[in-house]
Amino acid sequence: MVSVGTNNERARAAWIEKTLKRIPPGARILDAGAGERQFKNLCSHLRYVAQDFAQYDGEGDGVGLQTRAWDQRQLDIVSDIASIPEPDSSFDAVMCTEVLEHIPHPIAALQEFSRLLVPGGHLLLTAPFCSLTHFAPHYYYTGFSHYFYEHYLPLYGFEIVDFETNGNFYEYVAQELRRVLWTAEKYRSGRLRLWEKPALRLLLRALDRLSRHDQGSAELLNFGCHVFAKKRLTQAF
Repeated sequence: MVSVGTNNERARAAWIEKTLKRIPPGARILDAGAGERQFKNLCSHLRYVAQDFAQYDGEGDGVGLQTRAWDQRQLDIVSDIASIPEPDSSFDAVMCTEVLEHIPHPIAALQEFSRLLVPGGHLLLTAPFCSLTHFAPHYYYTGFSHYFYEHYLPLYGFEIVDFETNGNFYEYVAQELRRVLWTAEKYRSGRLRLWEKPALRLLLRALDRLSRHDQGSAELLNFGCHVFAKKRLTQAF
């Protein structure tokens, strides 16, 4: 079976690992919206602080995709992400991964990150470009395009250092095609007929071939954006 449509999380984790290594050893980093502290192990060279609002229990409201279990007993700070009880310029870096879609005020969060960061500090962001309903009811936006970051980050004193898109149109379509059996069962739509299953596999092979030869379809659709930014030494806002 081809792997097209299965690389979303793996590619994001690899980018986060690579980018965290660019932050100087000993820097104090805030993992904002840390959840279960998935990337704490990649911060062994940093002074790691985990924050979250700690109101998601894994079950949510039962709608869409849920995790069923969610352990947040190891958080350092429990607070609203836009009002974190730390002094101005108290962190050298802020990491916020797959969180912006789950907060009703993502722009206020960016402003708070700017307040918390020292001049020259680093901001590591990832969020979906497009996504299915997940972690509901704490789900407010389907995703963010590069235009969001290019518009708002400079307004709050950030310069984008590195920007990457994760996946492309064909990868995203393949990811959702792989959910067809699950959605058919969950929403009682029926089952695939015998001849439809090989047709699905054939379509995935076609998407794999198209993805390998892709030349820019990410501008239409992708898994998400990966952003590494730096707070300007002098602020213009």
